[in-house]
Amino acid sequence: MRELTAQEQFWQGDFGDQYVERNQGNTLIAGNLALFSRILARTQRLNSVLELGTNIGNNLLALHQLLPGCHLHGVEINAKAHAQAQSLGIASVWQGSLFDYPQARSFDLTMTKGVLIHLAPELLPAAYAQLYDLSSRYILIAEYYNPAPVEVLYRGNSGKLFKRDFAGEMLDRYSDLQLLDYGFSYHRDPQFPSDDITWFLLEKRP
Repeated sequence: MRELTAQEQFWQGDFGDQYVERNQGNTLIAGNLALFSRILARTQRLNSVLELGTNIGNNLLALHQLLPGCHLHGVEINAKAHAQAQSLGIASVWQGSLFDYPQARSFDLTMTKGVLIHLAPELLPAAYAQLYDLSSRYILIAEYYNPAPVEVLYRGNSGKLFKRDFAGEMLDRYSDLQLLDYGFSYHRDPQFPSDDITWFLLEKRP
């Protein structure tokens, strides 16, 4: 059995449990609805979505409302978060590391939101491969952006938060990917505040 990395152990344990408690509420879900409605407007015929790093399912809740006929799937390493996400009854949520999720099928859209930023840089190629290989058409990356890689102290912890151009690295790595759209969600938005997320929607060329 594979030994979990330091980041995986971090999110699987007490800190991951605390994250669950901090990230709940209707304001967050409303912001997600506004965000995903903009993003999904650029897609066509989504029948299946896979989110790597689902947490308690806040993103899946928004997607379920916007895409009521879509088959939703998630991956979550923290047991407490997984239980909450699965209990929503709107998605099939697999418990474990995104690196271990089996590539048994593909999905119309694969995505991460606030997940790649918490991976050590050496783990990113494997994460990119999962996003790419599991997608049949679209890839959504919604993370903290910075033109050059930089580490940020995260709630007193080092080695747990990184900003960089994740989408640009994927575009450089996979020649058949193209950028469809991108945008920014600001924490001071008067109606739908979000966590300063920059999102990129990529598509595989046929």
